[in-house]
Amino acid sequence: MHHDELAIDAALVRRLLDEQFPQWSALPLRRIEPSGTVNAIFRLGDRLSVRLPRRAGPTEPGSKEFDWLPTLAASLPVEIPLPVAQGRPSAGYPWFWEIHEWLDGDTLPVEHIDAMQAARDLAELIAALQRVDPEGAPPGRGIPLAERDKEMQHRFARFSGDPGVKLEWERALAAPAWDGPPIWHHGDLDARNWLVREGRISGVIDWGAAGAGDPACDVMVAWKLRSPAARDAFRERLPTDDATWDRARGWVLSQAVAALSYYTPENNPTLYREAESWLDLVLSEEC
Repeated sequence: MHHDELAIDAALVRRLLDEQFPQWSALPLRRIEPSGTVNAIFRLGDRLSVRLPRRAGPTEPGSKEFDWLPTLAASLPVEIPLPVAQGRPSAGYPWFWEIHEWLDGDTLPVEHIDAMQAARDLAELIAALQRVDPEGAPPGRGIPLAERDKEMQHRFARFSGDPGVKLEWERALAAPAWDGPPIWHHGDLDARNWLVREGRISGVIDWGAAGAGDPACDVMVAWKLRSPAARDAFRERLPTDDATWDRARGWVLSQAVAALSYYTPENNPTLYREAESWLDLVLSEEC
């Protein structure tokens, strides 16, 4: 998926466990597919998961998820994967890695989920996050859109899609910047990070982009529902001012362009198709 990623297989994970966590080394180990773009994930026994960065992992102990997920868990309406232990570089693996609790639930394509119910569930989750006290919170993905423009110009140079996309990006950049206090957000609410049980989003994983900042980077999930009706239901459930809505639209556009200019239908077909659908929904809107 990435030209510079490290090859991570079950044998490597088993060596790390044998050396650092022998109390769990005999448990069954199974790689989880589809694999994440940032971490390789393995299920360890029935109750644990092992997450190892594919590239450019942490070289110092501690992490945003390890430090903050226990604090967030009590305030959220969904389950999140609480950290259990942190491993160190060893056995041919150069970075710190983590063991978390395993959460039950299915990761499903958006088209196999009730999008209207997902809109309500996600709005409830984001509203709960926004109520969490941001005192001392780390910076999250929610930076000003203007700080993404340099990267976006590079992406546009490699993007072969509708030229109208660049005009929509400029429109988003013109939206008033967030002028409120930093707000807690997840930052990566793609469907691959939702866990579904009995038709509801019961859990959310992959909190590496979480922190405090502009809430627009969570509001962009409205377009990732891939349905105009669900998008509108989301906004009704989580009332959002026009400026934040415009910035959120810019966020999802930027992520779609980034995915379509980096991945291919061969190396990441799921994300590539999702990004196409996000962009289609943005471009279909009358503004």
